Amino acid sequence: MQFNPHISKNRIIYTFPKVPSQNYQSAPVHPSACTHCYDPQACLQMKDDWSTRAKLAFKDRAARQQGLDRLKMSKAVVVGDLNVGKTCLINRFCKDAFDRDYKATIGVDFEIERFDISGFPFSLQIWDTAGQEKFKCIASAYYRGAQVIVTVFDMADIQTLEHTRQWLNEALMENEPNSCFIFLVGTKRDLLSQEERQRTERDAVKMASEMNAEFWSVSSKTGENVQQFFFRVASLAFEDSILKDGELGYSAARIGNADVLKVERVQTEAQEKEKSCC
Repeated sequence: MQFNPHISKNRIIYTFPKVPSQNYQSAPVHPSACTHCYDPQACLQMKDDWSTRAKLAFKDRAARQQGLDRLKMSKAVVVGDLNVGKTCLINRFCKDAFDRDYKATIGVDFEIERFDISGFPFSLQIWDTAGQEKFKCIASAYYRGAQVIVTVFDMADIQTLEHTRQWLNEALMENEPNSCFIFLVGTKRDLLSQEERQRTERDAVKMASEMNAEFWSVSSKTGENVQQFFFRVASLAFEDSILKDGELGYSAARIGNADVLKVERVQTEAQEKEKSCC
């Protein structure tokens, strides 16, 4: 497979990203109760390879050499309370930077990261939404059309974990049932002692199970688990997109154009909503 010169070498994914062992070994649960995606049939913590159908689709696409795959894109929205570290999480991955000076996100912001996944170009839109109540009327419009919902809490502030359920419910209301991968991400793990971290992770695993989410524990300051997490998000979104293409019989161009139009439509709706409510 040829390397795409427009994609950074640190955004190449050839093997399916696995969950770091500490994410569930530190908070053991019975395998039947492991955290999983919104589809109850898929226990993501145990998923460690591409599905057979996806592998066949990869081979089929490679044989047909579909050049328009460069348009393929999925959307991930990041939600959670004010000051839980959503922007720092995104900046650590996208810019490899950590800013100690806190600046609240105004409304919404987004980054686009391009990947080479098993030899195919893929883009992930990462939408950073404000945690302040006064911006909810704006941010909610950007939840629509998400393939991935990332709910974030501060591991040093257990109350923010309790609030993740409400954030998830609000994001799900803007999307079709069973259409999204769901992740629960605990940030600032570097601020906790080992005992505190294990206790918080046990609570988070329980919450993730109730939310049908996959739990990750990360540190934006040190970068621990951040790249692995976003690689996992991108790989699952890409695989899901490939499989849906096969089921619906869409061409790469049709999927890509639909995504572009969807983004433009959401932006227009959000601007209209901002004028009317805030």
